[in-house]
Amino acid sequence: MVLQKGSALSFVILLGVVSLCADATYEGARSLTGVYLGVLGASGTVVGLVAGLGEFIGYGLRLVVGYVSDRTRAYWRITTLGYAINTIAVPLMALAHRWEVLASLMIAERTGKAIRTPPRDVLLSYGASQVGRGFGFGLHEAMDQIGAVAGPLIVAGVFALTQHYQSSFAVLALPAVIGLIVLLIAQQRYPEPREFETVLPDLNTKRLPRLFWIYLLAVACLGAGYVDFPLIAFHLQQGESLQTGQIPLLYAFGMGVDAVAALLFGYLLDHIGIMALILAVLLSVGFAPLVFLSSAVIWGMVLWGIGMGAQESIVRAIVANLVPPERRGSAYGIFSTGYGLAWFLGSLLMGVLYDHSLGLLVLASVVLQLLGLPLLWWIKQGMRHPA
Repeated sequence: MVLQKGSALSFVILLGVVSLCADATYEGARSLTGVYLGVLGASGTVVGLVAGLGEFIGYGLRLVVGYVSDRTRAYWRITTLGYAINTIAVPLMALAHRWEVLASLMIAERTGKAIRTPPRDVLLSYGASQVGRGFGFGLHEAMDQIGAVAGPLIVAGVFALTQHYQSSFAVLALPAVIGLIVLLIAQQRYPEPREFETVLPDLNTKRLPRLFWIYLLAVACLGAGYVDFPLIAFHLQQGESLQTGQIPLLYAFGMGVDAVAALLFGYLLDHIGIMALILAVLLSVGFAPLVFLSSAVIWGMVLWGIGMGAQESIVRAIVANLVPPERRGSAYGIFSTGYGLAWFLGSLLMGVLYDHSLGLLVLASVVLQLLGLPLLWWIKQGMRHPA
Protein backbone atom coordinates (compact mmCIF):
# COMPACT_ATOMS: atom_id res chain seq x y z
CA MET A 1 0.00 0.00 0.00
CA VAL A 2 1.34 3.41 -0.99
CA LEU A 3 1.75 5.64 2.01
CA GLN A 4 0.33 9.15 1.93
CA LYS A 5 2.36 12.26 1.16
CA GLY A 6 1.95 13.50 4.73
CA SER A 7 3.55 10.33 6.07
CA ALA A 8 6.41 10.72 3.61
CA LEU A 9 7.01 14.27 4.84
CA SER A 10 6.94 13.07 8.46
CA PHE A 11 9.47 10.40 7.57
CA VAL A 12 11.78 12.95 5.92
CA ILE A 13 11.48 15.20 8.98
CA LEU A 14 12.32 12.34 11.37
CA LEU A 15 15.44 11.55 9.37
CA GLY A 16 16.20 15.26 9.45
CA VAL A 17 16.01 15.30 13.25
CA VAL A 18 18.43 12.38 13.38
CA SER A 19 20.85 14.21 11.12
CA LEU A 20 20.37 17.41 13.13
CA CYS A 21 21.59 15.63 16.25
CA ALA A 22 24.40 13.87 14.38
CA ASP A 23 25.63 17.12 12.86
CA ALA A 24 25.48 18.89 16.19
CA THR A 25 27.79 16.13 17.40
CA TYR A 26 30.41 15.82 14.70
CA GLU A 27 30.29 19.36 13.29
CA GLY A 28 30.65 20.67 16.81
CA ALA A 29 33.78 18.55 17.11
CA ARG A 30 35.06 19.51 13.64
CA SER A 31 34.83 23.20 14.51
CA LEU A 32 37.74 22.65 16.92
CA THR A 33 39.61 19.61 15.60
CA GLY A 34 41.71 21.64 13.16
CA VAL A 35 42.68 24.07 15.92
CA TYR A 36 43.29 21.28 18.45
CA LEU A 37 45.51 19.39 16.00
CA GLY A 38 47.65 22.53 15.77
CA VAL A 39 47.73 22.88 19.56
CA LEU A 40 48.89 19.25 19.83
CA GLY A 41 51.76 19.93 17.42
CA ALA A 42 50.46 19.05 13.94
CA SER A 43 51.59 21.01 10.85
CA GLY A 44 49.43 22.39 8.03
CA THR A 45 50.32 19.39 5.87
CA VAL A 46 49.26 17.02 8.66
CA VAL A 47 45.96 18.87 9.12
CA GLY A 48 45.23 18.64 5.40
CA LEU A 49 46.30 14.98 5.32
CA VAL A 50 44.17 13.98 8.32
CA ALA A 51 41.11 15.82 7.04
CA GLY A 52 41.52 14.33 3.57
CA LEU A 53 42.40 10.84 4.76
CA GLY A 54 39.36 10.70 7.01
CA GLU A 55 37.15 11.70 4.10
CA PHE A 56 38.87 9.24 1.74
CA ILE A 57 38.59 6.25 4.09
CA GLY A 58 35.03 7.20 4.90
CA TYR A 59 33.99 7.69 1.30
CA GLY A 60 35.90 4.62 0.12
CA LEU A 61 34.08 2.45 2.61
CA ARG A 62 30.79 3.64 1.19
CA LEU A 63 31.50 1.65 -1.99
CA VAL A 64 31.29 -1.59 0.00
CA VAL A 65 28.47 -0.37 2.22
CA GLY A 66 26.35 0.68 -0.74
CA TYR A 67 26.80 -2.69 -2.43
CA VAL A 68 26.00 -4.59 0.78
CA SER A 69 22.95 -2.39 1.34
CA ASP A 70 21.53 -3.27 -2.05
CA ARG A 71 22.26 -6.97 -1.64
CA THR A 72 20.86 -7.33 1.87
CA ARG A 73 18.23 -4.53 1.81
CA ALA A 74 19.24 -4.03 5.48
CA TYR A 75 19.14 -0.27 5.10
CA TRP A 76 17.90 0.40 8.61
CA ARG A 77 20.38 -1.88 10.42
CA ILE A 78 23.40 -0.56 8.53
CA THR A 79 22.31 3.04 9.07
CA THR A 80 21.96 2.41 12.82
CA LEU A 81 25.44 0.87 13.01
CA GLY A 82 26.97 3.97 11.43
CA TYR A 83 25.25 6.36 13.80
CA ALA A 84 26.30 4.22 16.78
CA ILE A 85 29.98 4.54 15.82
CA ASN A 86 29.60 8.32 15.70
CA THR A 87 27.96 8.27 19.10
CA ILE A 88 31.09 6.67 20.55
CA ALA A 89 33.92 8.33 18.56
CA VAL A 90 33.18 12.03 19.09
CA PRO A 91 32.89 12.12 22.91
CA LEU A 92 36.11 10.07 23.12
CA MET A 93 37.95 13.04 21.58
CA ALA A 94 37.81 14.52 25.08
CA LEU A 95 40.43 11.94 26.07
CA ALA A 96 42.89 12.74 23.25
CA HIS A 97 46.19 14.24 24.41
CA ARG A 98 48.24 13.52 21.26
CA TRP A 99 47.47 14.59 17.72
CA GLU A 100 47.82 10.98 16.58
CA VAL A 101 44.99 9.91 18.92
CA LEU A 102 42.78 12.80 17.87
CA ALA A 103 43.47 12.01 14.22
CA SER A 104 42.46 8.37 14.76
CA LEU A 105 39.16 9.40 16.35
CA MET A 106 38.51 11.87 13.52
CA ILE A 107 38.96 9.01 11.06
CA ALA A 108 36.69 6.76 13.17
CA GLU A 109 33.99 9.43 13.08
CA ARG A 110 34.28 9.61 9.29
CA THR A 111 34.03 5.81 9.17
CA GLY A 112 30.75 5.88 11.07
CA LYS A 113 29.42 8.48 8.66
CA ALA A 114 30.53 6.31 5.74
CA ILE A 115 28.61 3.32 7.04
CA ARG A 116 25.38 5.20 7.59
CA THR A 117 25.29 7.50 4.56
CA PRO A 118 24.53 5.25 1.51
CA PRO A 119 21.64 3.35 3.17
CA ARG A 120 20.38 6.56 4.82
CA ASP A 121 20.33 8.33 1.45
CA VAL A 122 18.40 5.43 -0.08
CA LEU A 123 15.83 5.66 2.73
CA LEU A 124 15.63 9.42 2.25
CA SER A 125 15.21 9.07 -1.53
CA TYR A 126 12.12 6.92 -0.94
CA GLY A 127 10.38 9.54 1.20
CA ALA A 128 11.59 12.43 -0.98
CA SER A 129 10.04 10.81 -4.07
CA GLN A 130 6.62 11.97 -2.86
CA VAL A 131 7.51 15.47 -1.68
CA GLY A 132 9.98 16.39 -4.45
CA ARG A 133 13.56 15.18 -4.34
CA GLY A 134 15.04 18.66 -4.40
CA PHE A 135 12.76 19.75 -1.56
CA GLY A 136 13.18 16.50 0.39
CA PHE A 137 16.98 16.47 0.25
CA GLY A 138 17.07 20.26 0.73
CA LEU A 139 14.87 20.07 3.83
CA HIS A 140 17.00 17.24 5.20
CA GLU A 141 20.18 19.26 4.63
CA ALA A 142 18.63 22.37 6.20
CA MET A 143 17.78 20.41 9.36
CA ASP A 144 21.22 18.86 9.13
CA GLN A 145 22.75 22.32 9.23
CA ILE A 146 20.62 23.49 12.15
CA GLY A 147 22.58 20.87 14.05
CA ALA A 148 25.77 22.01 12.34
CA VAL A 149 25.12 25.51 13.67
CA ALA A 150 24.06 24.39 17.13
CA GLY A 151 27.05 22.08 17.63
CA PRO A 152 29.77 24.71 17.11
CA LEU A 153 27.77 27.19 19.22
CA ILE A 154 27.62 24.66 22.05
CA VAL A 155 31.33 24.00 21.70
CA ALA A 156 32.12 27.73 21.62
CA GLY A 157 30.02 28.32 24.73
CA VAL A 158 31.63 25.48 26.69
CA PHE A 159 35.12 26.54 25.58
CA ALA A 160 34.42 30.14 26.60
CA LEU A 161 33.36 28.98 30.06
CA THR A 162 36.06 26.35 30.66
CA GLN A 163 38.91 27.12 28.23
CA HIS A 164 39.23 23.30 27.98
CA TYR A 165 39.13 21.37 24.74
CA GLN A 166 38.22 18.19 26.64
CA SER A 167 35.00 19.64 28.09
CA SER A 168 34.05 21.01 24.69
CA PHE A 169 34.22 17.54 23.14
CA ALA A 170 32.61 15.71 26.07
CA VAL A 171 29.39 17.78 26.00
CA LEU A 172 28.70 16.47 22.49
CA ALA A 173 27.72 13.07 23.91
CA LEU A 174 24.23 14.50 24.61
CA PRO A 175 23.10 15.20 21.01
CA ALA A 176 24.76 11.96 19.88
CA VAL A 177 22.59 9.85 22.19
CA ILE A 178 19.39 11.80 21.39
CA GLY A 179 19.94 11.28 17.67
CA LEU A 180 20.37 7.54 18.08
CA ILE A 181 17.12 7.32 20.08
CA VAL A 182 15.14 9.22 17.40
CA LEU A 183 16.62 6.94 14.73
CA LEU A 184 15.32 3.87 16.54
CA ILE A 185 11.87 5.49 16.83
CA ALA A 186 11.84 6.24 13.08
CA GLN A 187 12.83 2.66 12.31
CA GLN A 188 9.98 1.30 14.41
CA ARG A 189 7.43 3.71 12.92
CA TYR A 190 8.44 3.25 9.27
CA PRO A 191 9.91 -0.25 8.89
CA GLU A 192 9.35 -0.33 5.08
CA PRO A 193 10.10 3.14 3.59
CA ARG A 194 10.35 1.54 0.12
CA GLU A 195 6.56 1.82 -0.01
CA PHE A 196 6.91 5.59 -0.47
CA GLU A 197 8.35 5.09 -3.97
CA THR A 198 5.38 5.45 -6.32
CA VAL A 199 6.99 6.04 -9.72
CA LEU A 200 9.92 3.92 -10.82
CA PRO A 201 12.21 5.26 -13.59
CA ASP A 202 12.38 3.19 -16.76
CA LEU A 203 16.11 2.47 -16.62
CA ASN A 204 18.28 -0.57 -17.21
CA THR A 205 18.94 -1.93 -13.72
CA LYS A 206 21.87 -4.13 -14.79
CA ARG A 207 24.27 -1.22 -15.09
CA LEU A 208 24.46 2.40 -14.10
CA PRO A 209 23.68 4.91 -16.89
CA ARG A 210 26.45 6.83 -18.65
CA LEU A 211 25.21 10.17 -17.33
CA PHE A 212 25.83 8.93 -13.80
CA TRP A 213 29.54 8.46 -14.52
CA ILE A 214 29.84 11.86 -16.20
CA TYR A 215 28.09 13.39 -13.22
CA LEU A 216 30.50 11.65 -10.84
CA LEU A 217 33.47 13.15 -12.71
CA ALA A 218 31.91 16.61 -12.58
CA VAL A 219 31.25 16.47 -8.84
CA ALA A 220 34.74 15.02 -8.24
CA CYS A 221 36.16 18.24 -9.71
CA LEU A 222 34.03 20.27 -7.31
CA GLY A 223 35.10 18.17 -4.32
CA ALA A 224 38.79 18.33 -5.20
CA GLY A 225 38.64 22.10 -5.41
CA TYR A 226 36.92 22.62 -2.08
CA VAL A 227 38.82 23.43 1.12
CA ASP A 228 37.68 21.62 4.26
CA PHE A 229 37.07 23.81 7.31
CA PRO A 230 39.86 22.32 9.49
CA LEU A 231 42.42 23.90 7.12
CA ILE A 232 40.50 27.18 7.13
CA ALA A 233 40.46 27.11 10.94
CA PHE A 234 44.19 26.32 10.98
CA HIS A 235 44.82 29.30 8.69
CA LEU A 236 42.79 31.66 10.84
CA GLN A 237 44.58 30.51 13.99
CA GLN A 238 48.03 30.84 12.43
CA GLY A 239 47.21 34.33 11.17
CA GLU A 240 45.83 35.29 14.57
CA SER A 241 43.00 37.16 12.81
CA LEU A 242 40.48 35.48 15.11
CA GLN A 243 40.63 34.25 18.68
CA THR A 244 40.27 30.50 19.17
CA GLY A 245 36.84 30.87 20.72
CA GLN A 246 35.58 32.82 17.68
CA ILE A 247 36.47 30.16 15.12
CA PRO A 248 33.57 27.81 16.04
CA LEU A 249 31.25 30.82 15.72
CA LEU A 250 32.52 31.44 12.21
CA TYR A 251 31.94 27.79 11.40
CA ALA A 252 28.41 28.01 12.80
CA PHE A 253 27.81 31.01 10.56
CA GLY A 254 28.97 29.02 7.52
CA MET A 255 26.67 26.16 8.46
CA GLY A 256 23.78 28.59 8.79
CA VAL A 257 24.40 29.79 5.23
CA ASP A 258 24.62 26.11 4.24
CA ALA A 259 21.13 25.45 5.65
CA VAL A 260 19.51 28.37 3.81
CA ALA A 261 21.32 27.48 0.58
CA ALA A 262 20.18 23.85 0.81
CA LEU A 263 16.51 24.86 0.97
CA LEU A 264 16.86 27.44 -1.79
CA PHE A 265 18.77 25.25 -4.22
CA GLY A 266 16.60 22.25 -3.37
CA TYR A 267 13.58 24.28 -4.45
CA LEU A 268 15.40 25.40 -7.60
CA LEU A 269 16.37 21.81 -8.44
CA ASP A 270 12.71 20.78 -8.56
CA HIS A 271 11.98 23.67 -10.93
CA ILE A 272 15.06 24.25 -13.13
CA GLY A 273 16.90 20.95 -12.74
CA ILE A 274 20.69 20.72 -12.76
CA MET A 275 20.99 24.44 -13.57
CA ALA A 276 20.51 24.89 -9.81
CA LEU A 277 23.85 23.17 -9.18
CA ILE A 278 25.57 25.14 -11.96
CA LEU A 279 24.35 28.37 -10.37
CA ALA A 280 25.60 27.26 -6.94
CA VAL A 281 29.07 26.55 -8.33
CA LEU A 282 29.24 29.93 -10.05
CA LEU A 283 28.46 31.59 -6.72
CA SER A 284 30.71 29.50 -4.48
CA VAL A 285 33.85 29.41 -6.62
CA GLY A 286 35.08 32.70 -5.15
CA PHE A 287 35.28 31.58 -1.51
CA ALA A 288 39.01 30.71 -1.53
CA PRO A 289 40.32 34.16 -2.57
CA LEU A 290 38.18 35.84 0.07
CA VAL A 291 39.12 33.44 2.88
CA PHE A 292 42.85 33.11 2.20
CA LEU A 293 43.87 36.31 0.40
CA SER A 294 41.69 39.04 1.88
CA SER A 295 40.24 40.35 5.11
CA ALA A 296 36.70 39.62 3.90
CA VAL A 297 36.59 36.25 5.65
CA ILE A 298 32.87 36.60 6.45
CA TRP A 299 31.96 36.99 2.78
CA GLY A 300 34.24 34.09 1.96
CA MET A 301 32.35 31.92 4.43
CA VAL A 302 29.05 32.99 2.85
CA LEU A 303 30.24 31.63 -0.50
CA TRP A 304 31.76 28.57 1.19
CA GLY A 305 28.43 27.85 2.89
CA ILE A 306 26.54 28.17 -0.41
CA GLY A 307 28.81 25.57 -2.01
CA MET A 308 28.56 23.22 0.94
CA GLY A 309 24.78 23.54 1.01
CA ALA A 310 24.60 22.52 -2.64
CA GLN A 311 27.11 19.69 -2.34
CA GLU A 312 25.41 18.21 0.72
CA SER A 313 21.85 18.35 -0.66
CA ILE A 314 21.08 18.66 -4.36
CA VAL A 315 24.24 16.82 -5.39
CA ARG A 316 22.83 13.71 -3.66
CA ALA A 317 19.29 14.35 -4.92
CA ILE A 318 20.49 14.35 -8.53
CA VAL A 319 22.00 10.88 -8.05
CA ALA A 320 18.54 9.53 -7.18
CA ASN A 321 17.19 11.07 -10.38
CA LEU A 322 19.84 9.33 -12.50
CA VAL A 323 19.64 5.72 -11.27
CA PRO A 324 16.89 3.14 -10.61
CA PRO A 325 15.86 2.28 -7.02
CA GLU A 326 17.31 -1.24 -7.28
CA ARG A 327 20.81 0.16 -7.85
CA ARG A 328 20.54 3.24 -5.68
CA GLY A 329 22.55 1.93 -2.72
CA SER A 330 25.40 0.84 -5.00
CA ALA A 331 25.19 4.12 -6.91
CA TYR A 332 25.46 6.16 -3.72
CA GLY A 333 28.37 3.98 -2.59
CA ILE A 334 30.25 4.38 -5.89
CA PHE A 335 29.43 8.07 -6.04
CA SER A 336 30.63 8.67 -2.48
CA THR A 337 33.85 6.73 -3.11
CA GLY A 338 34.74 8.74 -6.20
CA TYR A 339 33.79 11.99 -4.53
CA GLY A 340 35.75 11.03 -1.40
CA LEU A 341 38.86 10.14 -3.40
CA ALA A 342 38.70 13.52 -5.11
CA TRP A 343 38.13 15.25 -1.77
CA PHE A 344 41.10 13.43 -0.23
CA LEU A 345 43.48 14.28 -3.07
CA GLY A 346 42.22 17.85 -3.09
CA SER A 347 42.58 18.23 0.69
CA LEU A 348 46.10 16.83 0.57
CA LEU A 349 46.97 19.18 -2.29
CA MET A 350 45.51 22.16 -0.44
CA GLY A 351 47.45 21.28 2.72
CA VAL A 352 50.74 21.02 0.82
CA LEU A 353 50.08 24.23 -1.14
CA TYR A 354 49.17 26.04 2.08
CA ASP A 355 52.67 25.37 3.45
CA HIS A 356 54.20 26.80 0.27
CA SER A 357 51.94 29.42 -1.33
CA LEU A 358 48.49 30.74 -0.54
CA GLY A 359 48.24 32.05 -4.08
CA LEU A 360 48.73 28.60 -5.58
CA LEU A 361 46.19 27.15 -3.13
CA VAL A 362 43.58 29.66 -4.26
CA LEU A 363 44.38 29.13 -7.95
CA ALA A 364 44.06 25.35 -7.62
CA SER A 365 40.75 25.67 -5.76
CA VAL A 366 39.19 27.97 -8.37
CA VAL A 367 40.45 26.05 -11.43
CA LEU A 368 39.34 22.64 -10.15
CA GLN A 369 35.81 23.87 -9.39
CA LEU A 370 35.47 25.54 -12.79
CA LEU A 371 36.48 22.30 -14.51
CA GLY A 372 33.24 20.74 -13.33
CA LEU A 373 30.99 23.27 -15.07
CA PRO A 374 31.31 21.99 -18.69
CA LEU A 375 30.55 18.46 -17.49
CA LEU A 376 27.46 19.64 -15.60
CA TRP A 377 26.28 21.42 -18.74
CA TRP A 378 26.84 18.21 -20.71
CA ILE A 379 24.67 16.33 -18.20
CA LYS A 380 21.99 19.02 -18.48
CA GLN A 381 21.84 18.46 -22.22
CA GLY A 382 21.87 14.69 -21.76
CA MET A 383 18.95 14.76 -19.31
CA ARG A 384 16.99 16.86 -21.78
CA HIS A 385 17.74 14.38 -24.59
CA PRO A 386 18.25 11.04 -22.75
CA ALA A 387 18.67 8.84 -25.86
